[in-house]
Amino acid sequence: MICASISEKDLYKCLELIDKVDMAEVRIDLTGFSNDEIRNVFSRRKKLIATCRPGKIKDHERVEMLKVAIASGATYVDIEYEASPEYKDDLVTFAHSHQCDVIISYHNYDKTPELEELEHIVQQCYAQGADVAKIATHINVNRDNSKLLSLYKAPGRLVAIGMGDLGRISRIVAPFLGAEFTYASVTDADATAPGQINYERLNQFILEIQQI
Repeated sequence: MICASISEKDLYKCLELIDKVDMAEVRIDLTGFSNDEIRNVFSRRKKLIATCRPGKIKDHERVEMLKVAIASGATYVDIEYEASPEYKDDLVTFAHSHQCDVIISYHNYDKTPELEELEHIVQQCYAQGADVAKIATHINVNRDNSKLLSLYKAPGRLVAIGMGDLGRISRIVAPFLGAEFTYASVTDADATAPGQINYERLNQFILEIQQI
């Protein structure tokens, strides 16, 4: 399955985009939505991920927004691997009490660590309450793709994808290796991570591979 990452600031345009895809991640930190708008979005009968990255919004506000999304019907909530234990524990407990799956996500925008370290990070994600571990690292050489994709050999619900131009192939093949889903942008101009492929193009790639 392909998850479209959405950062559209206009509520009604955001809802239109959600209706066009099977699954979406809503980047609350980039949309600027109010709590009422968050309720509107996540009360849709759609498979949605609630994500609110640190930076612009204070942690206690992020927690509140994510809890609103969870209580409104989010399928998943994304929690950063680097977040404090208190932040994680609060959201993990709240999510699981609302039948919302937890994604704990590790991002490395500079490099892809060695396989042993990646495997340790995945196990730590599960130990910290993740239902799904997400690993997204920058691909500097093709060998990095091999390290990342070899994570699918181990049991567990996982999304492991590469960032940057060389990482695009990992986004295409991930569903065939057992990924919970793979990420795409709505359009090339709306990418929320380096190397994202737009939804229609990625869907076409996957359909073509399935026909081989």
